[in-house]
Amino acid sequence: MTGPEFELEFKVRDYECDMDHVVNNAVYLNYLEHARHELLQARGLKFGELSKRGISLVVTRVEIDYKGSLVSGDSFVVRTRLQRSGRIRFLFHQRIHRQSDDRLMLDAVVTGTALNARGRPEFPPELDKAFD
Repeated sequence: MTGPEFELEFKVRDYECDMDHVVNNAVYLNYLEHARHELLQARGLKFGELSKRGISLVVTRVEIDYKGSLVSGDSFVVRTRLQRSGRIRFLFHQRIHRQSDDRLMLDAVVTGTALNARGRPEFPPELDKAFD
């Protein structure tokens, strides 16, 4: 895996919970995405600048193992590591831990790539630098 683990803290909000008073499974995808964006920004990638050049960073696969349920008011941390996977893919290894007891709540691997304006995979130099 490339570079140190990136950590981002969150707190569950009431409206993110379902009828059983736990975080809805789909909401975890938002937490993971926000942490990925923050990691890439911390490594100098600017989505707006890439987009102006016709480069889109896209998710092609998400694998999630739910290990526990967060509830309203829980503080938690998303831990993310970035890994290159072949010529045109990259992986985000992500885990969510509840802060009160560091319990693993979710384990995920998110696969992504970059597409050029023609919709073809392309690995721009800026993205390459994120792996240094």
